[in-house]
Amino acid sequence: MRTYQELFRTPEFMPLFLTCAGQVAAQTVSGLALGTLVYAATGSPLLSALSMFGSSFAQVIGAVALLSAADRLPPRAAMSGMALAFGLGTAVLAVPGLPLWAVFAVVLSLGLVASVGGGVRYGLLTELLSEEGYLLGRSVLNMTSGTMQICGFAIGGVLVTTLSPRGTLLAAAGLHLLAAVTARLGLSRRSPRTVGRPSVAVTWRTNALLWSATPRRYVFLALWVPNGLIVGCESLFIPYAPGNPGLLFAVAACGMLIGDTATGRFVPQRWRARIGLPLQLLLAAPYLAFALRPGLPLAAAVVVLASVGYSASLLLQERLVALTPTDVRGQALGLHSAGMLTMQGIGAALAGAVAQRSSATTAMAVMATASVAVTLVLAPGLRPTRAPVGSVRS
Repeated sequence: MRTYQELFRTPEFMPLFLTCAGQVAAQTVSGLALGTLVYAATGSPLLSALSMFGSSFAQVIGAVALLSAADRLPPRAAMSGMALAFGLGTAVLAVPGLPLWAVFAVVLSLGLVASVGGGVRYGLLTELLSEEGYLLGRSVLNMTSGTMQICGFAIGGVLVTTLSPRGTLLAAAGLHLLAAVTARLGLSRRSPRTVGRPSVAVTWRTNALLWSATPRRYVFLALWVPNGLIVGCESLFIPYAPGNPGLLFAVAACGMLIGDTATGRFVPQRWRARIGLPLQLLLAAPYLAFALRPGLPLAAAVVVLASVGYSASLLLQERLVALTPTDVRGQALGLHSAGMLTMQGIGAALAGAVAQRSSATTAMAVMATASVAVTLVLAPGLRPTRAPVGSVRS
């Protein structure tokens, strides 16, 4: 599968695509509205930020407690049920006078639901597409996510102004419910990829077995650490360019779209094993230029060039799928997603700590150097392996 036409002609890919796009748009719009609402009520930038992004911390809990559900739930029921839960939860957040503790209780609960969502979604993608087509399909979902985030923040800003934050939350709840209906009517009924009941014990045991194979372990580390360190660089865009950080965030998104499009659509199979390392180095090396304190136009060029390197994750995800037995691919992809979010938070914290003692530009160069070093250390362990490594059973 090499063309977008072939991809969208694949049965059930379109409803999966629409469901994912609707949920990303809804989460982006609701995050902006909730952050605005909390800031207006508390005047606290910290609480506002936590209301927007705090659910990522709950995904860490989900990764060690709930991920076994990704392969043990029927995909259609799971996707429609999670979208419905998000719709209802977002509607609850719009209730006037909701106490702050209740707001964060809902946010964390939705984070736990989302921790399983990545595994269910991308596990289903491996069923709909062949291993050869997975890269193209995942690149399209990545591009859609980036586009929906950009559009969601823009549209959300307009909605917050015209409808009020609570009205915007209700609009986002409607989008989640529409995604639930799309999943329920557009996807066919499928059996879970593996048998048994999801549990904390099964999640721990399967995570341990996934981690125990050396080739998979290297892939997980390469997916988590270098990218997380560069997200630390991005977390410093505001102190670096306080007058126009949005430009840097926008060009970073553009670079990601370019990289995902080029890698997912135009890179032939025989090149994929060769370009992974160069792309990972491309993600980090341009940020070394920030040590020279470049002006905003040059900084924007550096960021868009570096962000093309995020497409290395597509190649690593493709390798992870190839190294993992089919019955636990959902949990493996969910573990990748949860670990990535965790490392992004760690990267942002490390970058902020270094910047606090030096400067934003110095911290960005330090994080880039660390990312390059980690990439080079991991490179020998990322040599291609053709067959799945071991059988992971629970």
